[in-house]
Amino acid sequence: MKHFKPNLIKTALIAGGVAFGSSPALAQQSDTDTVDEAAVEVIEVSGIRGSLQRAQAIKMDNTSIVEALSAEDIGKLPDTSIAESLARLPGLAGERRNGRTSGLSVRGFNENYVGTTLNGRELLGMGDNRGVEFDLYPTEIVSNILVYKTPEAGLMTQGIGGTIDIRTVSPLTAKETFAINGSYEMNGEDSGNPDFDNNGHRISFNYVDKFADDKLGVALVVADMESPRQEKYFRGWGYANVNTTPEGTFDDNGNPLWNPRRFDGQDTVDVPDGTVVLGGHDSYTRSAMLERTSVASVIEYAPTDDLKIQFDALYIDFEENDVRRGVEEGGAEWGTSEYTITGVEDGLVTSGYFDGFFSVIRNDSRQQQAELTTFGLNVEYILNDNWTATLDVSTGEVDKTITDIESYSGVGRAGVAGRAMTPRSWTMTSTGAVYSDHPTLDSVDLTDPSMIQLAGPQAWGGSLAPVEQFQGVEGFGPDTAQDGFVNEPVFDETLDAVRLDIEGFVDWGMFSKFSAGVNYQEREKSKDNNGAFLTSPLWPSSESIPNPLGVADLSHIGIEGVVAYDSLALYRSGYYIETEAELFENGRIGDTYTISEDLLTMFAKLTIDTELRGVYITGNLGVQVVDVEQRGTGFNTTTGPTGFTSVTPVSDGSSYHDILPTLNLSFEFADNQFIRTAMGKVMSRPRMDDMRPNNTVNFVFNDQQIISQDVGNGPWSASSGNARLRPLEANQFDIAYENYFADSGYVAVSFFYKDLTNWHVGGQTIGDFSDSYIEGFHQTSGQTDINNDDVLDENDIVPPAIFNGVVSFREDGLEGFVRGWEVQGSIPFDLFHESLEGFGMFASATFLDGELDNGDAVPGLSDETYSLTAFYENNGFEFRVSGTKRDAFSTETRAVSLSLAQIQDAGVEQWDAQIGYDFSESGIESLHGLRVTLQGQNLTDEPTVRTNPGDSRQITEFQQFGRNFLLGVNYTF
Repeated sequence: MKHFKPNLIKTALIAGGVAFGSSPALAQQSDTDTVDEAAVEVIEVSGIRGSLQRAQAIKMDNTSIVEALSAEDIGKLPDTSIAESLARLPGLAGERRNGRTSGLSVRGFNENYVGTTLNGRELLGMGDNRGVEFDLYPTEIVSNILVYKTPEAGLMTQGIGGTIDIRTVSPLTAKETFAINGSYEMNGEDSGNPDFDNNGHRISFNYVDKFADDKLGVALVVADMESPRQEKYFRGWGYANVNTTPEGTFDDNGNPLWNPRRFDGQDTVDVPDGTVVLGGHDSYTRSAMLERTSVASVIEYAPTDDLKIQFDALYIDFEENDVRRGVEEGGAEWGTSEYTITGVEDGLVTSGYFDGFFSVIRNDSRQQQAELTTFGLNVEYILNDNWTATLDVSTGEVDKTITDIESYSGVGRAGVAGRAMTPRSWTMTSTGAVYSDHPTLDSVDLTDPSMIQLAGPQAWGGSLAPVEQFQGVEGFGPDTAQDGFVNEPVFDETLDAVRLDIEGFVDWGMFSKFSAGVNYQEREKSKDNNGAFLTSPLWPSSESIPNPLGVADLSHIGIEGVVAYDSLALYRSGYYIETEAELFENGRIGDTYTISEDLLTMFAKLTIDTELRGVYITGNLGVQVVDVEQRGTGFNTTTGPTGFTSVTPVSDGSSYHDILPTLNLSFEFADNQFIRTAMGKVMSRPRMDDMRPNNTVNFVFNDQQIISQDVGNGPWSASSGNARLRPLEANQFDIAYENYFADSGYVAVSFFYKDLTNWHVGGQTIGDFSDSYIEGFHQTSGQTDINNDDVLDENDIVPPAIFNGVVSFREDGLEGFVRGWEVQGSIPFDLFHESLEGFGMFASATFLDGELDNGDAVPGLSDETYSLTAFYENNGFEFRVSGTKRDAFSTETRAVSLSLAQIQDAGVEQWDAQIGYDFSESGIESLHGLRVTLQGQNLTDEPTVRTNPGDSRQITEFQQFGRNFLLGVNYTF
């Protein structure tokens, strides 16, 4: 016999017309048919309180441990993207990237280890890997979002962190709606660049209706957004030991240990051994505009009581343009002939001055363009009173191109005599270095277009040595021919899936329902890592800046600014000579690849619904079997005697299967009080860039290393991915207590432990490079007396002493753990006194601990994360304030060639607020349906700070984005 305990909160919400997403009709029927609806008082609650009630009902009714978000009304999540809304949930933490919450961690694992679905189907991201960039998905398309913290067999897309399922509206169960949303956005910082402004807009149309005697339902969302961002940026090149070694001192290999740049320094303070100093910086003012157009539609058709057909589609056109204008300068230990230290504090040089550097003015521009298209067709057929079959077919595609221009200018091309250097004084602050005039030397005015030439002031073009057209000009070698660079990686990804499920009621003791299914999925992702060196057509001459735009403001680092021009337009006009970087950069083609995956997933799940000694027990028991075939194609690369890259196609792959058992149990031991527990095995598919089969061979032309017989210090090395990587896996245990003491009030405490049984780690092996050896090329230079006979001759030109070297790659086998506590509560204040009607609070705290066995940090794990939302809502007035805080965590940033590099983020505390009025409560009939809101984001202007590990004063990156304000109008017809 099937046991059932009615959930009055959920029943009231369903009876009031609230849709819980596209749940099968069978599941809805099972709940509603057993409840005496006449006994239920239906009260429709809107606004944030209604949102919290609906989310609470979803969380309470689920047999797994979940978190839920529900829109206040159709198209009315209170944020510009779902990332900001999700970041406030317990156990979740947002990550700001360039001023916008984009990344997301679930229980300490960033988005690359979190499964993301749209209406139950895996959702493609627009990033480099599997992770979804959540700021690209508008809130207007969302009805509900469920975050599954524990796995269950029916979830086809899993992640070690959890699964995020975004649900669009179900038009056959939602109320008819036609709504218009519009907002004006303004950044609190004035634009630091003359060709960008600090305002934008957001507008959307939401339409839901039913036709044909309520058998046909249609929902349509069209949303358009332009969102500005301003940024003040400082980046330190690094911190070097102040070198006080006397001139004439050498190491065992004959390399000088003294620093000739310290020769005439007149330090005014003592400089203890081990003191470090900032080596240089590249700092800029950034302006950006994100443009996003989204179209989402859902069509539901139920011609009979037994058949329902749903078609949904999502299209997102995304483009972000930004400019980063500033200056790149060596200083102190790197790039200057003389410097003086005037301040030292606890091993760090805090102030000083130096005689100058040929400053490189950077007018960099980046354009990111992406299109996402996804379609899904779901057919649900009720076979009989007990059994339902469902067929789901979907396809998705993402195309993304990043065009990143570096354009160099300054006081003249490298090699030109008589150029003026830029002397500086500097002081270290909490925001990085701040510069001022040198005490005795005059500086160059970098804002004067008449002083600036469109040419690289530094000889950075050494890679161009093999290019014939840059040879033979007296005084100007190939290294002077780099006036810029363009990185232009192109990503293409497709995902096709077919799923067939069957579900039915059974009377098997404690089991009330059985479901089983099969899902077949084909996925392919390719990356073409294009790049080119840019050279002025006048090389070795140069010209003044064409069409200067004005001045880019650098006052945040104490510098007046630099001349501004449109480098992207200059590049697109065909001005520069382009030399393909892949011709002589091994790593360029070594990062070009295609990954293909075929996944066949079978599952079976039993729903538990029973009673034991007055305790209602629900849950699910199931298993997934995942069969995988994965393949990678790419290129092995090395450099030949002409300096050009040698390319060999390569492919590799593997086949295997995984078994993933899961158990979720919920014990209602008292009215609306639950103990939930779960056990299971979870996995995340390997990162795409780790799966490339490419092998890149490097040879170091250092005479001492060439003659070394130490494999670890020899000239040969290589790096590669691994197309045979297995999934990252963990065994997981959860236990939680939840007490739902009011229709919008609850408290919950949960503990989880994830035993990481397989994580990917950098491995090393010894490789034989005999096949890569080229006689007459891989040899010593003859410029070092390796024979110690005091004569440089042909006897000093010898081949490598060994032909073995270290090969770095990714491999399976690393283990570790993550564990944590989550505490959360939703409190309506009218529980304390009726005069507090409309006041409420939602708060959570997450405490995590974990590491990998080799000591590495888990990507995305913060020790502590806090979230608070306090609100007042009554008689049409609404006010809310929200704050989130997370500790430091390991993450990634764009590095050379736009590759991803690991860094440490210091964490962030961010506060937002919103005030609004719903004129439906005003009594003015003509204004019924009108709602006005004013929202402020990042109210404390919280910076993003990254530092060297071990010393928070050694700032490597400092970003400040300013406050952001939105004035919005919503009108529902």
